Amino acid sequence: MSEVQAESTVTEVPIWPALIVPVLRALEDGRTLHRKDLFHQAADQAGLSESARLETLNSGGLRYEQRMGWVLSHLTRANWIDRPTKGHYCITDPGRQWLHANPDGINYSQAHELFAQYWPKSEKQIPAQKASTASLPTVEELEPVEQIEDGINRIHDEVGAALIQRLREGHPDFFEEAVVKLLLKMGYGGAEQRGRRIGGSGDGGVDGVIDQDALGLDRIYVQAKRYADGNTVGRETIQAFVGALHGVGASRGVFITTSTFTSGARQYAENVPSRIILIDSARLVSLMIKYRVGVQVKQSYDVVELDEDFFE
Repeated sequence: MSEVQAESTVTEVPIWPALIVPVLRALEDGRTLHRKDLFHQAADQAGLSESARLETLNSGGLRYEQRMGWVLSHLTRANWIDRPTKGHYCITDPGRQWLHANPDGINYSQAHELFAQYWPKSEKQIPAQKASTASLPTVEELEPVEQIEDGINRIHDEVGAALIQRLREGHPDFFEEAVVKLLLKMGYGGAEQRGRRIGGSGDGGVDGVIDQDALGLDRIYVQAKRYADGNTVGRETIQAFVGALHGVGASRGVFITTSTFTSGARQYAENVPSRIILIDSARLVSLMIKYRVGVQVKQSYDVVELDEDFFE
């Protein structure tokens, strides 16, 4: 796995077919529940941990709610649940009958085959190959929004790998300029973009400075180190940076590298009185892509969903 690869799609949230039974069980007693209450009670039925409930998509939405929303779409199409009023759901007799006949639920392949009949032919997906229940979810097992995000993550992986290679191969001055530009794009330095590279001979162990106010009374100092893959930044290097900060009377700094940090370096940065932020190669390229530093948008797409208010 590449050191700059985006976060894996490994998740604690079950794939959507595994959430069919929990959703139906939450409605089994005949109550009509609001969408949010239904999601919460279905999550209890599924035994989702707190960390699973807090997982977010790149778009910011909760992953388990996104997958349960896909379940609601399927169950509504199959007439297993009804929507008597806006945002409220209840189980139907066919849904209750299916639940009693399938208390243990079904896998992805079975769910795909079962629900395909309720969707127009143009919306049916190509049947996925059967996968072991022990394997990770395939792209086909993800609901549409997650499939899009999975594709975007793959593109970002490729761009990130190219970015880090260019940064490692470029001149040290260019890297120092790039990290200062990144911090300014992130909002540091205010509207006047008060930041500059100060690397070179006599730099005092710092490569850049960001003035947080017009008079430069509040400053953040930056250290930028181009390291090759596998050449980690150790505790001694971070100690030297802290010493450089003390030399300029500063208490806050950002250390950015094209490599990674040892556990000792991270622990030291966390415990030292000075506020030190460590940014490794993976986080560096993630931030550069997010704030469009060294990259540009090639193409964008709109994701639409049904406007329920329109039909009320």
